[in-house]
Amino acid sequence: MGPPLSLSLRSRVKYHGLMDIFEQKKTARAQAYVRRADLHAKRVGAADKAAGFVLDYVSGAVVSAYLPIRSEIDPRPAMLTLHDSGHQICVPVIQGAGLPLRFRVWTPGCRLQAGPFGAAVPVEGAWLEPDVLLVPLLAFDARLFRLGYGGGFYDRTLALLRGQGKVVAAGFAYAGQQVDAVPVDATDQRLDAVITETGIVRA
Repeated sequence: MGPPLSLSLRSRVKYHGLMDIFEQKKTARAQAYVRRADLHAKRVGAADKAAGFVLDYVSGAVVSAYLPIRSEIDPRPAMLTLHDSGHQICVPVIQGAGLPLRFRVWTPGCRLQAGPFGAAVPVEGAWLEPDVLLVPLLAFDARLFRLGYGGGFYDRTLALLRGQGKVVAAGFAYAGQQVDAVPVDATDQRLDAVITETGIVRA
């Protein structure tokens, strides 16, 4: 289906450009899901190895991580390491479509409930603002652009937090999730680093 006939020529060009990026991201996500699932099945011990690099990177007092779904590399070993080192840990909570994330405090053994898209979230606890975010992803490239799931939650959140002050965002991934180039548009936020089981990728 083409653009509405009422659109100007400039708007039609922009429309087609956005649709091209949409299709590129859709194809890239399908490929990345398969690649990550294969890595997840084979990389025994990768999460523990990646956790070993986290303390080398994290300097802020409040760290956002995530509770894994599907084939995401598991950040819980890193979360435990950070918690034991005196950091406050929080996890993202989706507030609704088109809204930035909020972050609720997480502690080992806290009560959890199912959140949107199947990710577990704490039942209760304080809302925190992170200094550092460990971000899940489907793929990343050497420029430190991230391919996410398409909801734009992290991009909106990072734009908001970076507009308010200094915040650091590191992807947390298998090394094999790196690709030549992630398709990007004007709303995509670049990461500051990516932490994998083989080390820390910086621009």
